[in-house]
Amino acid sequence: MSSAEDEVVGLASDLIRIDSTNTGDPRTVVGERAAAEYVAEKLAEVGYDTTYVESGAPGRGNVIARLPGADPGRGALLVHGHLDVVPADASEWSVHPFSGAVQDGYLWGRGAVDMKDMVAMTLAVARQLKRDGVTPPRDLVFAFVADEEAGGLLGAQWLVDNRPELFDGCTEAIGEVGGFSITIGDDVRAYLIETAEKGIAWLRLRVRARAGHGSMIHEDNAVTLLAEAVARLGRHRFPLVLTDSVREFLAGITELTGLEFDEADLDGAVAKLGGLSRIVGATLRDTANPTMLNAGYKANVIPSTAEAVVDCRVLPGRQAAFERELDELLGPDVEREWVANLPPVETTFDGALVDAMSAALVAEDPGASMLPYMLSGGTDAKAFSRLGIRCFGFSPLKLPPDLDFAALFHGVDERVPLDALTFGTRVLDRLFRSC
Repeated sequence: MSSAEDEVVGLASDLIRIDSTNTGDPRTVVGERAAAEYVAEKLAEVGYDTTYVESGAPGRGNVIARLPGADPGRGALLVHGHLDVVPADASEWSVHPFSGAVQDGYLWGRGAVDMKDMVAMTLAVARQLKRDGVTPPRDLVFAFVADEEAGGLLGAQWLVDNRPELFDGCTEAIGEVGGFSITIGDDVRAYLIETAEKGIAWLRLRVRARAGHGSMIHEDNAVTLLAEAVARLGRHRFPLVLTDSVREFLAGITELTGLEFDEADLDGAVAKLGGLSRIVGATLRDTANPTMLNAGYKANVIPSTAEAVVDCRVLPGRQAAFERELDELLGPDVEREWVANLPPVETTFDGALVDAMSAALVAEDPGASMLPYMLSGGTDAKAFSRLGIRCFGFSPLKLPPDLDFAALFHGVDERVPLDALTFGTRVLDRLFRSC
């Protein structure tokens, strides 16, 4: 095996052991600086000049390095990954979430699939290219960034606003969540490449009403009014909308398997995709899921205000229509405030980079197919696309057919197969040497 394959599991395990939990509250975030310093050290060790930047707050570490290519006139490829992870409750896990344990053919821990696996694969290949003295066809810009799990406002978004020169010349990018395999039908394996993702719109709702004593009749109750509005929104089913990315994905599945997707019962047809249906189903329509409630300070006091937070995910081209539906559902008495409002991202599934990704995958998995798809969540592509960079999700992993991969993102017992890590390392090595 190459040195990159030899070291990728160790690099990923080291990164998982660095607790870089992002709670969303800057006062309690830990470890991003330590993770960034680890990455910078590993890059400097083989001769890279690295730039370390703290984005918007102390300790929010980011590392950027560039490997010059043979043709400086070509647009550079940005390869980005985030260093932060969501919280994990150790009492719920089979292994400690920050152990980086290697057992049963898997690497376990928070970040194993989101996304210290891709960070480790990128780091391993970047080190290999430098050791081998490789000059890639075009510049490669490696970016390891903070705060993606809280929308990137103190990570990629801050870098784009304040340090855009770090990404000079970048015209295309790869990052999470794509390049992983799914097995459908009679052992048909396809790799999903993210070409689009829904917008993120975190919404705070607030109702103001008259305070009073809890023992009295009180028809103007902020808690009641808010609860009714939240229930209406949480139960609402937004209209089905087939975007170009989703249509192309479904057409590809039909071509590979013969499975038909009747628009008269599209939800039922998508359910046949098994674990993948959770991701695909969420890209058929906008969603608005209430996630937080806050009201009151004493059992016998009716408060004057009540608040809720709703996680809204909006399809490309749907923002105005989505907001009109919010107006109808919530009514005039519910105040709305956007906590975050990051637009959708969408590109086409074509071009030289798509061809290079396909060639790298097929070289390692002959007979494999590639399909574009839309991610129901969001990534740092939302920030980098503002620089005019064409973004794809491509973190290649060849996965066992029975692994419910989608459930591992932010889930308990997050883990990645060891052979998937070495597979992805080989694919990225081929891609970076040829793209």
